Amino acid sequence: MTDRALAVVRAGALTTVQDGGRPGYAHLGVPRSGALDAPAAALANRLVGNPAGAAVLETTLDGCAVRPRSAVVAAVTGAPCPVTVNGRPVAWGAPVRVPAGAVLEAGAAVGGVRSYVAVLGGVTVEPVLGSRSTDLLSGLGPAPLTDGTVLPLGRPVAGQHARVDVAPQPGPPTELVLRVTLGPRDDWFTAEALRTLGTRVYRISPASNRIGLRTEGPALERARTGELPSEGVVLGAVQVPPDGRPVVFLADHPTTGGYPVVGVVRPADLAPAAQALPGTPVRFVVVRHR
Repeated sequence: MTDRALAVVRAGALTTVQDGGRPGYAHLGVPRSGALDAPAAALANRLVGNPAGAAVLETTLDGCAVRPRSAVVAAVTGAPCPVTVNGRPVAWGAPVRVPAGAVLEAGAAVGGVRSYVAVLGGVTVEPVLGSRSTDLLSGLGPAPLTDGTVLPLGRPVAGQHARVDVAPQPGPPTELVLRVTLGPRDDWFTAEALRTLGTRVYRISPASNRIGLRTEGPALERARTGELPSEGVVLGAVQVPPDGRPVVFLADHPTTGGYPVVGVVRPADLAPAAQALPGTPVRFVVVRHR
């Protein structure tokens, strides 16, 4: 039994293993997956001295608690939350030494949705198609964590060390602004619908998850009726189901869809979407092709 491992003491509402994802397999029906707030996950890795793409834990709303079998260096980023070691408060957003057998806990988020827990050496569950990420839609990668799960850790590389001691991080958005390029199926909507998309305020639905950011607000009127044959969709695609409310596809999105895609959100705007709470106002800003 290796001493380089984490035992999950409290899995929380939804905690998964995530890294940079598995891009390049959409033609096989495999979504990208990976950390929803990629900058926060990369920062957690930098704080402990890992490569940016090492696998971390992504928590949802109420955090998680883990017990390392050997002394480790860990860091928690993303949604701000209380961090403790054996019940004693330690720094959030900074490297922390955790003794063997101690319990590291990332508590409930006090702002935002998802926190990231990185450990020096990274989580080294068996990769699938080159990634250790959990994909909730396809079921690829490790299952969401449960109490008692044991996760193997990699061994630190010689000379590996943290490159920063502490780092500022943006807070959760009070308003989500998503720049969207229209197409490929914007001609399936009326001109008034396109004006509505670019001028009206939506709100994030509680039904949002890693697959898609669902919105509540004015419905977009279709100019065409009937069915659209399934076709490929990309990260950030804004699909409009029959109720007319836009859905922004996130990391675990499907690779094909039968509803029209009115536009695509720029990738740089998707990380804040990972931290936006239900009810957060959403504005779509229509931009032209660069």
